[in-house]
Amino acid sequence: MKGIIGKKVGMTQIFDEKGNVTPVTVIQAGPCFVTQIRNADRDGYVAIQLGFNETKPQRLTGGQLGHLRRNSLPALRHLREFRIKNGEVDVTEGQQIKCDVFTIGERVDVIGTSKGRGFQGGIKRHHFNRQPKTHGSSDRVRAPGSVGSNTNPGHTFKGKRLPGHMGDERVTTENLEVVVVDPERNLLAVKGSVPGHNGGIVLVKPARPRRRHKN
Repeated sequence: MKGIIGKKVGMTQIFDEKGNVTPVTVIQAGPCFVTQIRNADRDGYVAIQLGFNETKPQRLTGGQLGHLRRNSLPALRHLREFRIKNGEVDVTEGQQIKCDVFTIGERVDVIGTSKGRGFQGGIKRHHFNRQPKTHGSSDRVRAPGSVGSNTNPGHTFKGKRLPGHMGDERVTTENLEVVVVDPERNLLAVKGSVPGHNGGIVLVKPARPRRRHKN
């Protein structure tokens, strides 16, 4: 089973022997515990539930504590499931998972929650162009302009790109290269950026096969 829950630490740089610099994101990956194994007969699908980030028992409900005490596990703040497609489970409940499940050079997908930007206009949210500053439109430069239909049907369709809430969404950054694996300090470094703010919870999974479009 490959997959782990982590916490984004921040970005830094790594230099190789030739002096080339590589921007990387450091992730505190694990240690995680296998809290439950879901099977097809009982749950309808096969998945492995992992727990991460030990916390005080007072911060969890009685049901959450009882769920973890089934396998004599500590109070874990974050629980996430990893689907198993082939149906083969190579872990047991209560087992500890560390970042050494990944190797240097391996490709992974990192899932996180993007930074919340609040309410934003169309220029920042959808990269619209501004309107001309001449002919009396000095105060309408960044406004979206007319959006309604002229006659029929006389209303704005759903999904139209308009100002609104931006960010705070589930985002997946695909095909990142693993540069550093440090099981002693539970650190994983991947080449490139990872969605979310420092301290945010992320999921690290093996990269999905990339589709190649025919020209």
